[in-house]
Amino acid sequence: MSRIGNKPIVIPQKVNVTLEGKILKAKGPKGELSVTIPSGVEATVEGNEIKFTRTSDDKAIRALHGLIRALSANIIEGVTNGYTKVLQIEGVGYKAEQRGKRILINIGFSHPVLILPPDNITLEVPNPNTIKVTGIDKQLVGAVASKIRAIRPPEPYKGKGIRYEGEYIRRKAGKTASK
Repeated sequence: MSRIGNKPIVIPQKVNVTLEGKILKAKGPKGELSVTIPSGVEATVEGNEIKFTRTSDDKAIRALHGLIRALSANIIEGVTNGYTKVLQIEGVGYKAEQRGKRILINIGFSHPVLILPPDNITLEVPNPNTIKVTGIDKQLVGAVASKIRAIRPPEPYKGKGIRYEGEYIRRKAGKTASK
């Protein structure tokens, strides 16, 4: 039994949801997103709720039931409020700088790294040690933030690198001199 898949999604008043065949479209103040409903899962829009039911009790269909409900809730949240990931840059001389829509990062390499955001994603540098990734698609925001973090992930000895805001880095003790 899918606990997530059985919960209905409440549609906010600002959002318009339409079901065209197997495609669920949500249009809100931030933009428009859609998700394809796989076979084996049925969606119904009743009033201000979306309900999902499955056609069989196979293991794969049960997994898809919860997944498609979560993806649908994510697109509704995205067109209503949007998503933001904040990255922190830590290290001496490490900094980011805004260049129009692009970002230039000096992160200890012999060259600066230039990041071009995909469509529907905005990159913002409120201060030299912080990068904000904002958009309406949760998966795309997470993927872009992950790609930026992968340029220089935090290392365990001094904690230098790019990390998510609030991420805990387990620190290791360095070498000790023997006498």
